[in-house]
Amino acid sequence: MIRGVIKTIDLLNKSVGHAFAWCIVILVLGVSYEVFVRYVLNDPTSWAFDFSYILYGALFLMAGAYTLSRGGHVRADIFYRRWPVRFQAGLELVLYILFFFPGVLALVIAGWGYGHEAYAIKEVSVNSPVGVPVWPLKLLIPAAGVLLTLQGIAEVLRCVLCLKEGSWPARLHDVEEMEDAMKHGHPAGAPAGHDEGARA
Repeated sequence: MIRGVIKTIDLLNKSVGHAFAWCIVILVLGVSYEVFVRYVLNDPTSWAFDFSYILYGALFLMAGAYTLSRGGHVRADIFYRRWPVRFQAGLELVLYILFFFPGVLALVIAGWGYGHEAYAIKEVSVNSPVGVPVWPLKLLIPAAGVLLTLQGIAEVLRCVLCLKEGSWPARLHDVEEMEDAMKHGHPAGAPAGHDEGARA
C-alpha cells in the first residue's frame, strides 16, 4: 500500500518533469533564432527576453518535484552519508515536518492568490511592447507547490519504510549522472535500472 502510493506520486512527477523538459528544446530554438536575427539580420525581436524567462521559469517550477523524487536536490552530506540509514530517515522525517511542509504549503496558499490575481487581470509582461502574457507562468506557482507537497508525502513515506525496514526503498530512475553510471559499470547512455539501493 505505502509503496504503491510512493510509486504513483513518483510516476506523476516523472510525467510532469518529462513534459516540461521540452521547455529546454524550445528555449534553445528560440534563443538561437533571436541570436540569428539580432546579429546576422540586425532585426532583434521584441519578445525574446519574455520568452526565455517565462519558459525557464516554467521549467524551474515544474521540475522541482521531479528532482525531489530522484533525490537530486543539493544536499550537504559530508556527515549525513556516514550516518546509519535509520538515523538518516529519522532526521529527514523531522526536517520534512518542521521545514518542508510549512514552506511548500505557504507556496501553495500565497502562490494561489498571486496566480489568481494575475489571471483575473490577464497580466502581461511590462518588459516589451508586445504584451506577452505572464499569468500562465504565475498560475504554475501553486501547481508547483501542490506537486512538491505530494512528493513530500512520498518522501515521508520513504522515511517511514526506512525506519521500519532499515534500508531505503527503491526509487524510479530514468536518467543517471555520468559519474554514477561509470561507478556502477553502466555503459554511457544506458538506463540505470530501477533500484536505488541504500543512499548512505
